[in-house]
Amino acid sequence: MEDQLLMALEYWREYRTYFHIGQSWGVNESTAYRIIRKIEDILVSSRAFSLPGKKKLSSSDYQVEVVVVDVTESPIERPKKNKNSSTVGKRKGIH
Repeated sequence: MEDQLLMALEYWREYRTYFHIGQSWGVNESTAYRIIRKIEDILVSSRAFSLPGKKKLSSSDYQVEVVVVDVTESPIERPKKNKNSSTVGKRKGIH
C-alpha cells in the first residue's frame, strides 16, 4: 500500500505519463493507471481532500486565489547562416 501511495504521489508531483510511472515501478501502464485511480478514490472518499462545491465557491465570503503562468512557446532568435557571415582563414606552417 505504501508503494502505491508513493506511485500516486510521484504521478501528481511530476505529472509524468502512466507509461513512464509504470516503467519506473516495474508494472504495466494500465496497472499504474488502476493503482493511481484507486488511491485517488480512497482519498476523495475520505472527504479530507475534496474540493469545495459550487455553492461554497459562489458565496461572497469565500476567497479564491488564482495564479496564472504564461507558458507559451517563443521562437529562438539565431543569426542566419550564410557564406558571407563567416571568414575562413588559413594558417601557414601548421600541419
